[in-house]
Amino acid sequence: MENPIVIVYSYKFKSGATKIFNLHLDRGSLLYLPEKRVNPPLWSLLNHKKCANCPLSERTHIYCPVALNFADIAEQFKDIVSHEDVIVTVTTDERMYAKETTIQQGLSPLIGIIMTTSGCPVMEHLKPMVRFHLPFASLDETIFRMVSMHLLVQYYRNQDGQSTEWKLDGLTRVYAEVSIVNRDFANRLRDAAKKDANINALVNLDCFAAMVPLVAEDTLRELRPYFAAYLK
Repeated sequence: MENPIVIVYSYKFKSGATKIFNLHLDRGSLLYLPEKRVNPPLWSLLNHKKCANCPLSERTHIYCPVALNFADIAEQFKDIVSHEDVIVTVTTDERMYAKETTIQQGLSPLIGIIMTTSGCPVMEHLKPMVRFHLPFASLDETIFRMVSMHLLVQYYRNQDGQSTEWKLDGLTRVYAEVSIVNRDFANRLRDAAKKDANINALVNLDCFAAMVPLVAEDTLRELRPYFAAYLK
């Protein structure tokens, strides 16, 4: 593992207990680099409550790549309720973020990293966001970043001589597929936990995924005055 991107999530509970997760990502591909596992749980098998839009074949993939990578983390939160208060500290190469919040809010961005960098063909469309990870982002921040990513994709496609789509229809289609994965993966997680922290963290993440295409155009209209210098 040569010079990986490292993102550290630390959860400090009121009891004094602390859970720390060191996430390593390949710097070139942003692929998640997990520690080796010996006994993946049964709920991580690809054919266990497989997502309706999953394009992977069980002949080539025994396990769901997201479930396989999230299994160890899910195990540590299986007995925790989603509304429990926690102080979350996120450390990246560039800076540190900290917030006192509920565990479902604090676990959502961590799940987001795993889901987008594990090799899921559907979630991989959101992977570029991870390179400039922003935990605890507001809806406006998320829309700004997602639309910026979408337009940058069009720039790269144009450079490569491929067709481009400057409207947001493509982004809407991506989020529609992502929402299906979020829904079905939450169903899979029900077999991985006794309490609701894992599931509600994913539900919280999906709320953002559902809201982005619904309010993106309105948010962009509100942001338009900020770009006045370019629109004269």
